[in-house]
Amino acid sequence: MAQSVKGTRDLFGSELDWFQRIEDTVRRAFHRHGYSEIRTPILEEIEVFKRSVGESSDIVHKEMYDFLDKGKRHVAMRPENTAGVVRAAIQHQLLATSDPQLLYYIGPMFRYERMQAGRYRQFWQIGAESFQVSTPESEAESLVMLYDFLRELGLSQLTFSINSVGTPECRPAFHEAFRAFFRTREAEFCEDCHRRIEENPLRVLDCKNARCQAALEGHPVLVDFLDPASLEHHRRLKEILTALGLPFEENPRLVRGLDYYTRTAFEVLSTDLGAQSALLGGGRYDGLVKQLGGPQVAAFGWSIGLDRLVTLMQQLHGKAPRQAPPVLIPLGPAATLKALSLARTWWAAGLDVILETRGVKLKNALTTANRQGAPLALILGDGELEQGVVAVKDLAAGTQETWALDTVQERLADRRG
Repeated sequence: MAQSVKGTRDLFGSELDWFQRIEDTVRRAFHRHGYSEIRTPILEEIEVFKRSVGESSDIVHKEMYDFLDKGKRHVAMRPENTAGVVRAAIQHQLLATSDPQLLYYIGPMFRYERMQAGRYRQFWQIGAESFQVSTPESEAESLVMLYDFLRELGLSQLTFSINSVGTPECRPAFHEAFRAFFRTREAEFCEDCHRRIEENPLRVLDCKNARCQAALEGHPVLVDFLDPASLEHHRRLKEILTALGLPFEENPRLVRGLDYYTRTAFEVLSTDLGAQSALLGGGRYDGLVKQLGGPQVAAFGWSIGLDRLVTLMQQLHGKAPRQAPPVLIPLGPAATLKALSLARTWWAAGLDVILETRGVKLKNALTTANRQGAPLALILGDGELEQGVVAVKDLAAGTQETWALDTVQERLADRRG
């Protein structure tokens, strides 16, 4: 029997209900802030990611699905989408003016990761990117949008973890100090960190190996090497977050997993399930647009794993709240023709109604309606047709009443609220 490819899965039922509920919440929340949706291709030229994510990152070094297509072009399945959004903004001249560009996306990403619970090789991300805005105030507004979106989903125990990774100009001094520190303890670091210390020392701070994290105790911190403008930017962001009442903590080891970040880097931590864990992250990347061939443009963004968010929602709330539609059950040929006409009218009015078309007995139809969680069964037989009514059975209460056919549409609309 054919199976889905390892690391991928089919979405349906309650899990898909949560996907759709979160996506609907995203669109409402982001549109309130003036963000527009963008959809980029899954396939990109590999240079888009090598030039943005960085060849020293684990994503490019270990995890990316890349191959030569039939035209001998080296392409990659997107492992993240910030680079693709930047490429699209450049290609379609969305940054030709100084006006802010506020974009968000929802879609699948691909990484060849070691399989473990809750991690997939095809996974979904939600992301928001703002261009042409360089101020701490713009960052704070994006974080407010993110915080309110998560709160709207029912998450309440949230904290921002923030750091400043400075600019490329102020990092050489940090790199020199950090490499000197590393040499005093190099035997305690893993093989990957020995590679990272040469390619990009910031990657050592991002290592998930517990022994490496212990060896970092007392390491030089980036904020001690920041230029005055980056220091003031960081101070102002903290001031605004405090004024807005958004909970945050500083984390000097927070650098994120990609090479393009400048100044602000952040994660959102949650204790909604007890133990603290990082839900998502992002930050400022003012040099990325130019790095990919566009103008020098300020930018800030973040992404969240939709799969992980769905798992969290399921653990907190169980099945997604979902009201199944009423079921219209016709009994006999004449009633079926009338039911088709009625249902078409109700659908055109925007009402949700399931039409039973199998021609089964009433008992079987009611059994199916109960399994589907339908609140009402609208029963239309020859007797009801003659009287111009429909029998309405409340499947939860077990009660039944009669509605005039010309009032059903209004009554269903009232019940929907």
